Amino acid sequence: MITYNQQNGAVTLNSPISMPNACGFLWNKNMMIQMNCRGYAVAQFMQPEPAKYAHGPALEAKTFMQPEHAYFSHHPGRFFYIKDNHTGEFFSLPYAPVKQMPTSFEFIAAKNKISWKIAHLNLTCELSLSLTTNDTAELWQLSIINHDETARDLSIYSYFPVGYMSWMNQSARFDNELNAILCESVTPYQKVDQYFTQQNFKDCTVFLSDRKPVSYETRQSIFEGEGGLNNPDAIKKPKLASQPAHYQTPAAIMQFDLNLAPSESSETNFVFAPVKDAKEAATLKQKYLASPQTLANAKQDYQQYIAQADNQLQIETGTQAFDNFVNHWLPRQVFYHGDVNRLSTDPQTRNYLQDAMGMMYIAPDKTKAAFIKALSQQHDNGEMPDGILLNADSELKYINQIPHTDHCVWLVICIEAYLNETGDYEFLEQMVPFAPAKTAATENAQSATVYEHINLALDFLWSQRDDRGLNYINQGDWCDPMNMVGYKGIGVSSWLSLASAYSMKLWAQVNESISNKAQNEKWLHQADKLNQDVNEHCWDGEWFARGITDAGNCFGVSKDIEGRIYLNPQSFSMLSGAISDNQWQSMQYQIKQQLKTPFGMMMLAPSYTHMHEEVGRLTQKFPGTAENGSVYNHAGAFYIYALFEHEETEAAFELLHTMICAQSDEDALARGQLPVFIPNYYRGAYFQYPDDAGKSSQLFNTGTVAWIYRIVIEQLVGLKGVKDGLKIQPQLPKTWNNISVKRQFRQASIKLDVLRSRDIDEQQVYVDDKQLIKNSRNEFVLPVKANSEYCIKVLLP
Repeated sequence: MITYNQQNGAVTLNSPISMPNACGFLWNKNMMIQMNCRGYAVAQFMQPEPAKYAHGPALEAKTFMQPEHAYFSHHPGRFFYIKDNHTGEFFSLPYAPVKQMPTSFEFIAAKNKISWKIAHLNLTCELSLSLTTNDTAELWQLSIINHDETARDLSIYSYFPVGYMSWMNQSARFDNELNAILCESVTPYQKVDQYFTQQNFKDCTVFLSDRKPVSYETRQSIFEGEGGLNNPDAIKKPKLASQPAHYQTPAAIMQFDLNLAPSESSETNFVFAPVKDAKEAATLKQKYLASPQTLANAKQDYQQYIAQADNQLQIETGTQAFDNFVNHWLPRQVFYHGDVNRLSTDPQTRNYLQDAMGMMYIAPDKTKAAFIKALSQQHDNGEMPDGILLNADSELKYINQIPHTDHCVWLVICIEAYLNETGDYEFLEQMVPFAPAKTAATENAQSATVYEHINLALDFLWSQRDDRGLNYINQGDWCDPMNMVGYKGIGVSSWLSLASAYSMKLWAQVNESISNKAQNEKWLHQADKLNQDVNEHCWDGEWFARGITDAGNCFGVSKDIEGRIYLNPQSFSMLSGAISDNQWQSMQYQIKQQLKTPFGMMMLAPSYTHMHEEVGRLTQKFPGTAENGSVYNHAGAFYIYALFEHEETEAAFELLHTMICAQSDEDALARGQLPVFIPNYYRGAYFQYPDDAGKSSQLFNTGTVAWIYRIVIEQLVGLKGVKDGLKIQPQLPKTWNNISVKRQFRQASIKLDVLRSRDIDEQQVYVDDKQLIKNSRNEFVLPVKANSEYCIKVLLP
């Protein structure tokens, strides 16, 4: 069903019906497209806010990408019809809308392109999609080979539905000079100011071809007729009507007639893109369709752009699916998040910081730049904003208009990780300005060192506590939709209190590294106090409550029928050091009993089935989806990280492997997703709705990936940066007797071989055949010089 190409990472699905929503995605700095195996697409580009250039059949409100996206017959897609003019038989590529089962089918998700290889009616059709590096443009190629013993008379029809562009003004026409269909519209506006803002919008969608069509159609309804898209009236006729669309819903439909001798092939290239006007369309045609070489160069350039994430880590474990994902797809997804900020102009602060953290393994300079941008928007009282504005015209939108309380935590956690990976402690002395002052009284506070910024962030967290010593939650912490626990200004979050304690302990370690004893002791003392207060007010006997509501009620406790236990407080109690060994034993058992599923750990259980006004809109989400009890992979990553930190290697690895690798074909079918990204969730509510459990959201925007890449590199492989070098401490599961690893670290090349030996009782490390001795902290730390190569052998008992 699924095959892997270990050399380039490509993953192939051999059926259009076993996983109908299986998809891959491509992006550049201006756009993103998610293509599923049947040919349906979700695409957007920046102008400067996210916009569409292929629309649904009705006016669409602007929203985020939606989980478990539903596809329907008129959903935007990219399709071709292939008709044998002798027999009248036809089918569509890649599968929809005709849905004629082909003789053979391959959907191939590669890192730099998405393609299909389909055999039917003695034809082999190869269809591929790539992007440009700098322009908002899809590059499509269709090749057809005749395997019949006789010549074939074929008609090929493109069908790229552009959809309902505008209620105000929309049309489409064929431009003979461009050899293109131009679908034109006007973005509606109400306020006069909007008109001037929208003057340069790309309100036109163009479909360019390097082959002259024999006819065309621009009216979707006329093409479809009474037969529907699975049997369009228009292709039953010798030629299309070749008419413009005057306010009808537009589509880019061209007819090409091919006469193919036996074994002969034909290739056609297309560009599908938003443009401002015909002049801009002509520029795209010249750049990408002027000659085969210009197109090949563009595709090569895009391949090199995507390849920036390659070769930072290479692992050989003998497990094909695991190696393929970690070597190829995990860094690619990390790079996507860190490079384009999820194609948002105001990414949530927590997302922006964690995405930047993942980027430190690929391009640490970009990580540093992201931290500087975030710090420059910190208020001088230490508070971080709810979103980071990426350009001067950005504004906080959607969820970033709702006050959340956790952003300072991520500032500390992510910058501490960066310091470890890079050893760039000079960064702490860099001067960074604050955001413009909120009040006249603080106008003079202009800038401070990074170190001072972080101290202020922690001081702010410490100040935002109630008389029990617990952090206020306001309208949400890391969990966005937990918006009614503390909206009256009383409710508190046990998770945030534990996360604050964890961040303070991390910052204490940094202060120890720079020999600042007073600050080290301050943060340790405050962390201990937070841990004590959480234990006093939120320990429920066998696990920690999620918080205390405005009404003074603990929730996420044993007496609750729904939302009885949450995963995050348990994970961060392990990281903050809030638990004793006895607490861990009871807590671990309850986590396994109540939250564990074959697809990973549920975020909470049981899922809520109706609104709980003391918790908020989280409880309105369907049971087992998103934050309401799904296997929410971001929360799962925190727990895996905590397990490794707790040296619970077997449990940690089991969950890590489960998250990224289906355990069987049945498991893969339940997820319905190709292993080319980690989704934000798999369906949960495992004990309530077992038949739907495991289904992938298909959403690839998730803070999970930075943490999983970090887990693989620093904990599983055990090559973690510390101030004075590379700490070597692999944590292999018992089923692995050896692994081989290559990674780049501080501009040095590291080659690691880990072997199990029956002749030793504790880990031994050899560097270039010389035994490495533990340091004063009882750790194996290798000093590393740039532009050097190190061969490390680790023996494990």
